[in-house]
Amino acid sequence: MAEETINPEVQAQVEETPVVETPAVEKKSTKLNASVAPEDFDWEAFENDAEYSESEKADIEKAYDQTLSKVVENEVVEGTVTSITKREVMVNIGYKSEGVIMAPEFRYNPDLKVGDKVEVYVESAEDRKGQLVLSHKKARILKAWDRVNEAYNSSEVVKGFVKTRTKGGMIVDVFGIEAFLPGSQIDIKPIRDYDQFVGQNMDLKVVKINQEFRNVVVSHKALLEAEIEAKRSEIISRLEKGQILEGEVKNITNYGVFVDLGGVDGLIHITDLSWGRINHPEEVVNIGDRIKVVVLDFNPDQKRIALGLKQLTPHPWDSLDPNLKVGDKVKGKVVLIADYGAFVEIQPGVEGLIHVSEMSWSPRLHSAQEFLKVGDEVEAQVLSLEREGRKMSLGLKQLTSNPWDSIREKYPVGSTHKAIVRNITNFGVFAELEDGVEGLVHISDLSWSKIKHPSEIINAGDSIDVVILDFDEQNHKLSLGHKQLLPNPWDEIEAKFPVGSVVEGTVKSVNDKDATILLEGDVEAFALIRDLVKEDGKNAVVGETLPFKVSELRRSTRKVRVSHTRTYSEAKEARVATETANTQKAVKKINSSVEKTTLGDISELAALKEKLEKGN
Repeated sequence: MAEETINPEVQAQVEETPVVETPAVEKKSTKLNASVAPEDFDWEAFENDAEYSESEKADIEKAYDQTLSKVVENEVVEGTVTSITKREVMVNIGYKSEGVIMAPEFRYNPDLKVGDKVEVYVESAEDRKGQLVLSHKKARILKAWDRVNEAYNSSEVVKGFVKTRTKGGMIVDVFGIEAFLPGSQIDIKPIRDYDQFVGQNMDLKVVKINQEFRNVVVSHKALLEAEIEAKRSEIISRLEKGQILEGEVKNITNYGVFVDLGGVDGLIHITDLSWGRINHPEEVVNIGDRIKVVVLDFNPDQKRIALGLKQLTPHPWDSLDPNLKVGDKVKGKVVLIADYGAFVEIQPGVEGLIHVSEMSWSPRLHSAQEFLKVGDEVEAQVLSLEREGRKMSLGLKQLTSNPWDSIREKYPVGSTHKAIVRNITNFGVFAELEDGVEGLVHISDLSWSKIKHPSEIINAGDSIDVVILDFDEQNHKLSLGHKQLLPNPWDEIEAKFPVGSVVEGTVKSVNDKDATILLEGDVEAFALIRDLVKEDGKNAVVGETLPFKVSELRRSTRKVRVSHTRTYSEAKEARVATETANTQKAVKKINSSVEKTTLGDISELAALKEKLEKGN
């Protein structure tokens, strides 16, 4: 038992320890330095401390402690595995006692064996039982954290073991630390099944560290992107305009196709897919197709590459019939409609424009949608042809006769026709007699009555009777009339209310200058304020019915002027005029017989004079 407590290494160290200069100590040191205790050594006395003083014991303990390693708590040191059981692992770090570590802390290393060097964390030099307390797990965590920080700072590629999946990603073991691998950082393309990676090792890059909460975020996508970026830079450095490459259709959008050129993507815009007009790229290619493309342009700084597919085939205009000329008829299909016209494809990749003005002889503004729709098969005439500029204009109306060439024969002045109101403006309405022939009915020729706007009496789409008033063949303009086909109400008014006639009227409204008088048949007339004075000196008021004398008919302005005052003032004036005339006749008679005048005549003349003065 006593022999087992003396470690050979410790004994050797004790032999090198300086000897204390006392006989007793020297004696005991000699005994300690002996490789084998003498037969007469008093073990009982040694164990009972009978032969050593307190100072001697302290010196001996000090000498013993110097033979041991210096142990600092909360530090990571290296130790040697001395024994392994199912429950624990013994590790020697050169201290006076060995440390015990629970076996599960080494489960990541199933090949651990006695003699292996391992790093351990010194939690305590002695616990209550005097046992050295070590932890291999904490040592790994501390070392791993330092290692993770080092990898983050140096952008080092690290190995990680995918332990399990979690919400939004996966948990990965990196140097013994659980790091988070987001789903968006697993691969360049979206990943739906995370379970396929569980239990696998992956190359990762530490992209984010939260020092406070000890959180680590890693990415596999960053490594792929870096690799792709390197390939992209290499490929772009070798690119030349006009270079023909082969790639795989990776993605299709409404505006074009992305092609993988072997690590770098290029875009074929929809306009560079086909010489003909297409609605969607899927009409030409499908995802996964291997196609040849030509490099149209590239930007090394922005890593953008513009590709073309149609450029690998001859331009359709180069194969256009060389005998085609202006005036020829062509057939084609409408492939695009715009407000200003329609594009017609006469052969794949060769289109001509039919402007809306060339669709109809009508001078009225139209939209192309009124005549054609996409998919229509049409025949048209070539109006212009620019082979170098690859432009062609076509016409539809040229294939029909121009109705204006025989307009006077078909629509002579004074003839009446049915027309359709196509457009209404402030100044009149445009009425269509036939396709390509329209005329203007001015607002003044719409109605005998005064109107403020044509919409008061007619709407677009209505049928209307018109009479041809005039022509402007050069400008394709036609003047029409509508009121001319209706009876003129002024003919009836002039017959019913002749000037000088007295009619009954009702005061409808009064303002500062004149008044509106409503006559029989809802005919409106007007009277000046002075013409409303009644015989008693008062003015007529609204609603009052009085006799009025028609004083004026203005046919040009369609106005009737009446006066109430003149109904009684002119009668009085007539009586005075009659009496004046009679008096003048009497005076003349008296003058002719003055020589026969008597006193009685003089009296009669005096009476007549007085009467005349009163009359005046």
